[in-house]
Formats: sequence, structure tokens, C-alpha cells
Amino acid sequence: MASPPSQRSSFTPLPRAHPWSSGEIISDSLVPEAKSTQKRKISQKRKTLSTQFSISGHLSPWPMYASGQTILQNRKPCSDDYQKQAGWQQEPMCFAKPRYLEQLENYLRRELLLLDLGTDSAQELRLQPYREIFEFFIEDFKTYKPLLSSIKNAYEVMLAHQRERIRALEPLKAKLVTVNEDCNERILAMRAEERYEISLLKMEKMNLLKVIDKKNEEKISLQSEVAKLRKNLAEEYLHYLSERDARKILIADLNELRYQREDMSLAQSPGVWGEDPVKLTLALKMTRQDLTRTQMELNTMKANFGDVVPRRDFEMQEKTNKDLQEQLESLRADYEEVCKEHEILLQLHMSTLKERDQFYAELQEIQRTSTPRPDWTKCEDVVAGGPERWQMLAEGKNSDQLVDVLLEEIGEGLLREKDFFPGLGYGEAVPPFLRFDGMVENKKPTKKEVVNLLKEAWKERLAEEQKETFTDFFFNFLERRFGPSDAMAWAYTIFENIKLFRSNEVMSQFYAVLMRKMSETVYINQKWTIAQLLKEMMSTDSQNEGLLSREQFSTILKSTFPLKKEEQIQELMEAGGWHPSRSSADLFNYHSLFMENEEGQSEPFVQKLWEQYLNEKELYVQEIKQELDLELHQQVTLGRLREALMNIDPSLDRQTLRMYLSQAFQLPETDLPEEGDEKEESNVTLLQVVLEQFQVSDIKRMGPREQEPAS
Repeated sequence: MASPPSQRSSFTPLPRAHPWSSGEIISDSLVPEAKSTQKRKISQKRKTLSTQFSISGHLSPWPMYASGQTILQNRKPCSDDYQKQAGWQQEPMCFAKPRYLEQLENYLRRELLLLDLGTDSAQELRLQPYREIFEFFIEDFKTYKPLLSSIKNAYEVMLAHQRERIRALEPLKAKLVTVNEDCNERILAMRAEERYEISLLKMEKMNLLKVIDKKNEEKISLQSEVAKLRKNLAEEYLHYLSERDARKILIADLNELRYQREDMSLAQSPGVWGEDPVKLTLALKMTRQDLTRTQMELNTMKANFGDVVPRRDFEMQEKTNKDLQEQLESLRADYEEVCKEHEILLQLHMSTLKERDQFYAELQEIQRTSTPRPDWTKCEDVVAGGPERWQMLAEGKNSDQLVDVLLEEIGEGLLREKDFFPGLGYGEAVPPFLRFDGMVENKKPTKKEVVNLLKEAWKERLAEEQKETFTDFFFNFLERRFGPSDAMAWAYTIFENIKLFRSNEVMSQFYAVLMRKMSETVYINQKWTIAQLLKEMMSTDSQNEGLLSREQFSTILKSTFPLKKEEQIQELMEAGGWHPSRSSADLFNYHSLFMENEEGQSEPFVQKLWEQYLNEKELYVQEIKQELDLELHQQVTLGRLREALMNIDPSLDRQTLRMYLSQAFQLPETDLPEEGDEKEESNVTLLQVVLEQFQVSDIKRMGPREQEPAS
């Protein structure tokens, strides 16, 4: 608080006793011992300047010497009310700065310039001149010396305390850095170990798949061998049955011959004529009675069993009858089926006639109203590259595809002319990697550069752990490649290019995955299938010449794709460059099937594989729809879908089935109820949503359907 005006007006400066003259002692805790020399220099300066900072040995009472009035009012000197005071309103307000203050400021400025600020203790030495100036004030202003000394001591104690805390925390900082480096090394080691384990598990998976294929082949061979053994067993059974009957007949004939021989030996025996006639007569009588009884039994047997056939003939006739009965039933079923097919063919014939008439009418209408076909040769002079490039682009394409080619060429030219793209904003419909306001620079890369960049992105995606979404990975990849400042510009540039060039395989597949029209597992599994096929070809090529024959090529395709039909295998062989006119002994270079041009376009063989995969998936989804027998707007339960999948594909294992159900209902596999659980009926969704999810996901048939009974 300010003192009263009376005290201020009666203040008279006292003769000053400079603090330097009293031999001030500087605490060792505030200044290090290494600065003792500099402290002696400072004390000498105090002695030399002790008489220079005052006028005639007194403190300057600035600004009090200019007037005898005080400035201890409650109002500020710069306020309007203060200027309106009548006593000093006309007096000037500008006073010269005292010489004592100027000398203090010059001394402070000079001492700061003399200090060496390049050392570690520069900030601590910088405080020393300020301490000296503050000591001057303490010694000169005797009235406020206790208060100013307590303030100075409090600040010095606090500075010493903070300095000690800093010194105590420095080892902790070094330890923290060491622990951080140790943790980073452990994390890197754990990641390397995880990658190594993943590679081992993948190799083990490949080996197990090979073992499964071998076991399946052994199972098929064993089944064929069992069928052959059953056939041989039936033939042996018939052979032994006929042998048994022949043996019984032979035993009966042998017994008859033995009985006849005994009778003849008795008749020729000389001892018979020497027996008693009475006994012989009695024996003859008994024999005649036995003969009569036997004759009667024989007649009875003939009467009762005269029409009975032998058992062997009966069994043979029974078997023949059974075969004929089965053949009759089969023919009757075939006849009924043929009748149904005949009716269907009649209906199809009638519908075909109607369609023919309709198509004929449409043809007449088209011929009447249609314009002539365009002359595509006119595009040779327009497309960059001339006739040669146009012939290369137009080879094997129809009119619709040629229109797409022209649109790409026109769009490429327009895309080259753009220097900036307008930002799409931050809406929910905008993909995360395109959310930006303002203008974005067009980097104008070539098609080859875009394809190479997308291949590098796929390579990095397959090498890392897929923990983040594909869109987040894509933007992070661009940030790592081009930096955060250019990542958004490259994102817009690549997006516009892949959206335009739909005929390019690499760009179209990347665009489909980026826009969630296709799962990235579809691309990964397709690349894995191609790698497996090439590996099988290389293992078959024992001489490592890069050549295969027709039989080897066909065998590899059938073993790699056991569910493909013969027509599909033939299509793949023709796409690989093998025509029926070529000899089976001819060899061809199989490495050429997997090559790509500079724009990422693959050979016809790989394109045909991709086309067959899409067709097979479309057919599989249609079979699911037919099995469910529901409309698109109707709801399907999880249990109903599980039953339909098992009906059309009985070879589905439990893990694959749960994965398909998880993709269809967009649920984690851990949340799926078990088969037969009551919760299956509570999980429902539209059939249209299920089919759309299947179209996006990677689904395929795992085995053949149950075979129909052979006709």
C-alpha cells in the first residue's frame, strides 16, 4: 500500500551506504564453487561503482524532486479525473529519468552481455546481475529492507528446492528412456516371433492340405477296390453254389452205384444158396412188402411233387425274376420321366415358338428402326498411339466393350487436364479416406505408376497383420509412402483413376475391395489358388525346364480343381493356348500363363480362372436361393439357412459353415448359436441381404451334391 502524502512529501534521501562496501557474502548453494573467480570480479565492480549510482552520495528521489506535491491519490495519474485536479493541472507530466536508475540499467545490460550463455549453467548465471541489483535496492531502501530481504530469501529457497528436485529427477529420466528402449525392443521381438509363428502355421496348413488330398485319393482308390471285390465275391458265390449242387448230385450217384455193387455181390455170393429155404422165403415175402410200400410212397411222392423243380433252378429263376422286376421298375420310372420330359419339351417347344415369333417381330422392328453399325476404324486416328494401339485395344471386344474402351480413353484425357479435385466433405456417405474440404491437387500419374502403387499396397497388406480396415490401411499406406501432406492428394488421384479404368484387372479389383463391393479375402484366395497351381506345375516339372505336356497339364488342372466339369477343364486348356488340333506330345511353357503386362493385365488363362470363379459363385448363390424357396423380401432364419447350405453342399465342414453363416448375418462367429439351439429362430434377416452378403464374400462349393440314382 502507498504511504500518506504527508510522509511522501517529508521524505529526505539519506546518505547511502552501498552494499558493495559492506562486503556482501553470496550463498554457496545459489552459485556453484566453480564460479568463485567470477564472484571476486563482481565484488570488485561493486567497490568501483559504489559512488557512481547516486548524485552527491544521495539517492535520487525521482519523480519527487520535480514538485513538492505527492502522487498518493486513489485515482490513477493517467485518468481524466486526476488530470482535472486544480492544484497541478497546468504542470508538465514528463520528467527526466534519474541518473541512478539509468546507471543501474546500463550496468545490468553490460553484465548480461559479458556473461557466457553457451554453458550449461547460463540460466543460473543470468540471475546473478539481477540479484546484485536487488541487493542495491535492499541496502538503499532501509525502510523496506526486512520485507525485501524476506522476499529475496523466499525466492532463493524455492529456487534451491526446485534445483534439488531437478537433480533428483534426472536419474529417473535416464531410467525412463532405458525402460522405453527395452520395451520397444521386446515389442519388436514379439512381433518378429509372431510373424515367424504365422509363417510356420501357414506352412503346416499347406502340408495338411496336401495330406488331406492324398487321403482323399486313397479313399477313392479304396472305394473302387471295394466295389471290384464285391463284384468278384458275387461271382465266386454263384460258382460255389453251382459246385455245391453238382457235388450233391455226384454223391447221390455214388451212393446208387455202391448200393448196386452190394446187390450184385450178394447175388453172386456162393454162400447164399446154402441157406435155409424157409428163411429165404420169409425174406422174399418181407422184401416184396417193402417194395409194395416203397412203390406206394414213390407214387405218392410223384403225385405230390411231380411239378416241383430243383432248388438250384428255383434260385436261378428267382434271381432272374428279381432282376427282371427291377429292370421293369427302372424302365417304368424312365418311361414316366421320359413322359414328363416330353411334356416339358412340348411346353418348351411352344414357348420357343412364341419367343421365336416375338424375336422375329423384334428383329423386323429393329431392322426397320435401327441405325447402321458404327465404323470403329474411325477411332484409329483419335486414340493416342494410332492404329496399332487401337487394334490392340479392340482385339476380341464387342461393341459394348469398345464403347467402354472409348470412354476410358476420353476420361483419361479429361483426367489429365484436371489440376485439382474438389473435396467431397465429411458426410457419412463419403469414404473415410476421401473426407476433406477444399481443393486437392491432381498428381497426374501414369496408368503403369498407379498399377505398381496398387501392387505395392497389396504386397504390404498381405505381409502385415490385418487388424485395421482396408480403407484405413489404404490411407495409412499413402501417408507412409508420400507423407501426411500429400496423402489426401494421392488418395483422390488414385480413386479417380481406379474408378475410371474398370477394364484393368488390378484397378477394378482394388476399387471393388475399397468400396466394399468385394471382400479382400476373395482377392487373397484367388492369388493363393494361382500360386498353388503354379507350384503344382513346378513340382510336376521334374527337369525344371519350364515345359509341360497336354496330359500333365490336364492332370494338374483336374487334381487342383476336382469339382470343375470336363467342359471347364477344356476351356482352361484352350485359354492356356492348347487347341484340340495340337498333338498331345507337344510341350508348352507354363510360366507364360502367369505373366502380366506393364499395366497389370494377366494372360487369358488367369482371366478364365477368375471368370469361372465368378460364374461358380453365382450358380452356388442361385442354388441357395432355390433351396430356400423364398422371395427376396421375405425373412430367413439362421437355422433355415444352415439346413439349406448342408442340403446343397453336404461336404461343408463345421468351421466353413459357421464362417458362411457369420458372413450372411453379419455376426461374429463367437455369437452364432449352435445347431438345434432355440436362438437360431430368433436370428432372422431378409433373403435379399443374405444373397448380397454372399455375393460380396468368398464362398464356393466344398464338395459335390448327393448323386441322383442312375437310370
